[in-house]
Amino acid sequence: MTVATDSLRQTTDQRRMTLQEFLTYDDGADQRFELVHGILVEMANESTGNTKIALLLLEVFFQLVGRQNVGVKQKIEVKSRYATARDPDLIVHTEESADAIEERDEACLFLNEPNPRAVFEIVSPGDETTLNYKRDYQHKPREYAERGIPEMWQIDSVREWVRVGSLMNGEYQFTTFRADDRVVSPLFPDFDLTVAQILAAGKRATKKS
Repeated sequence: MTVATDSLRQTTDQRRMTLQEFLTYDDGADQRFELVHGILVEMANESTGNTKIALLLLEVFFQLVGRQNVGVKQKIEVKSRYATARDPDLIVHTEESADAIEERDEACLFLNEPNPRAVFEIVSPGDETTLNYKRDYQHKPREYAERGIPEMWQIDSVREWVRVGSLMNGEYQFTTFRADDRVVSPLFPDFDLTVAQILAAGKRATKKS
């Protein structure tokens, strides 16, 4: 959801952080970061529209799978040259992954722990030449697929589509839905919203701001 500046956080000694140090890091300003090669990468603030879309999906999946199986502000460790851990906008857990992260002070699913059922990314704006695009459409799908997460969603309010990726032979095969298409998910057959309904949450928020 957030837009990465891809500028590395400078420290006086340039000491690299471990993942455990990163999970407990607090800059005192409620700023979001990702960890790249042990260095903090500062993330820009989230847009109101994308936040509203995330809240809509949160409400829907509370009803579909139960609150105990939905995660927000929870990280997933990945094996990648681009990041140490990702922070999906929404996670739908399996019973095993929910148990693994339950009551953990710093919510992160580590590499040796069970995968969730699905991750949801509300992508950042940018054309195919931007770092935002490469992160959301190239790096994250590869990282989540390599980890073995069965399903990944990409919600894009600029391109006005929702893409549902199913893991097949180590990579996601995406189906793209637009406009009044009902979004169809093999893992969540009872999901009953169209792309227009999902994106409208963000558009309403934009008009009011």
